[in-house]
Amino acid sequence: MKYFPFLCSCLIFFEFTEAAMSETQLKAAVKLVRNMCQPKSKATTEDIEKMHQGDWNIDHTAMCYMHCALNSNKLITKDNVFNLDYALILAEKNLPTALKDASIEAAKLCKDAAKTLDDKCIAAYEISKCLYESNPEKYFLP
Repeated sequence: MKYFPFLCSCLIFFEFTEAAMSETQLKAAVKLVRNMCQPKSKATTEDIEKMHQGDWNIDHTAMCYMHCALNSNKLITKDNVFNLDYALILAEKNLPTALKDASIEAAKLCKDAAKTLDDKCIAAYEISKCLYESNPEKYFLP
């Protein structure tokens, strides 16, 4: 919770700036979200690392970790669907050039990835897995 005001400040700052984040800034933002969401969801480091290696056989707590990560960036709605419009805005305004096109393409491919809408954690898992599988080399979620 101690990171929340800083995260909000960062998001507001990046929302109103024209310059994209650098790779270093993106890594710092990802680390911040991870430091906030991992204790909150009680996801293990092992499960988080598994996702980054393409192994999506994870515990439900790791799925809830992904909900926290997506929700902290407004990428999942209250109805548990992917917020495509906002994802496109964030990608266009904030992502480093090296990730922008791949992220926009992944977002469009995954707009309907959430199928299990009655469980926010599973819906976030479905979205995150789709984003990863659309371009594993450019996946950068926490």
